[in-house]
Amino acid sequence: MGQKWRNYSYIKLFNINNLQLRLPMIDPLKITEIFCHIDDFCSAFVPKLHSQQLASGKSRLKPNSLTDSEIMTIQVLFHFSGIRTFKKYYLDYVSTQLGEWFPGLPSYSRMVELCSSTILHLGVYLKEFATGPCSGISFIDSTPLRVCHNRRIHSHKVFDGLAQRGQCSIGWFFGFKLHLVTNDTGQIVDAPD
Repeated sequence: MGQKWRNYSYIKLFNINNLQLRLPMIDPLKITEIFCHIDDFCSAFVPKLHSQQLASGKSRLKPNSLTDSEIMTIQVLFHFSGIRTFKKYYLDYVSTQLGEWFPGLPSYSRMVELCSSTILHLGVYLKEFATGPCSGISFIDSTPLRVCHNRRIHSHKVFDGLAQRGQCSIGWFFGFKLHLVTNDTGQIVDAPD
């Protein structure tokens, strides 16, 4: 998925805060294709997810201004934008250049909240459609998922028996270590079942 999408990008010159930036942009036809693919996935996945969830008793007072498909599309496009931070990407590119594609864009802080509400959807989507085979050349990296501060290890009860002490390049931590393996084309290698 990642390799074939790179073929559709092109360089566009932007004036952002009186600076001229050359950013790799995705062709508008490819944006539509990505959105349609994600929307088809969400139309099948979200009803199944809601049927499996327990009722919380809470109801939202105000509906989201963006659909789950639009939120996920913005997140996927971020990884093809060439911009280093999501905040800069959202404020300088999405808000200014993609407003006609995504009407009703919320503020940046609200968008961050909406992104966290679709993390499960995005994880399942990436597992289903963005993984590739092991090609013989693999790259691995890891990141710590800290559960609590090191001073609170003995009083922490939530992940009792699951979380462990570990070490990474920036020191010791208590929690889990997330490993990611990619092949030589940049696709996440699918774990065998």
